[in-house]
Amino acid sequence: MKLVAYINQDSSTYGQISALINRMEELEQILIVKDKSTPMPFLNPACKSINVDSSKDLSSFKTEIQEKLKPFLKGDFEVALSIASGNGKEHMALISALLTLPVGIKLTAFTKQGVEFIS
Repeated sequence: MKLVAYINQDSSTYGQISALINRMEELEQILIVKDKSTPMPFLNPACKSINVDSSKDLSSFKTEIQEKLKPFLKGDFEVALSIASGNGKEHMALISALLTLPVGIKLTAFTKQGVEFIS
């Protein structure tokens, strides 16, 4: 399974995503979608940085995310998705892009019980 996560400038949310990266043993690849001005905080070699321009209007932003994720998700039926970081516009664009590809999503979070899929 692949993990897709959006991160923004708010580094207080990086712990949630870091915990998923470090505890989801079955991950094939980690796709970190982020604004081009946000530094990449994760050093895991499985992480791929997908740089986007979050200042675009919602429709253009969604299309950019979709086009940049498409090569990484060919043949995938489902991905784990973390929306622990980001805002509403970023979440809507990312979810819409994934569903348009089309790929199913399993909302994923790290809780006191460990990695959980909220489906």
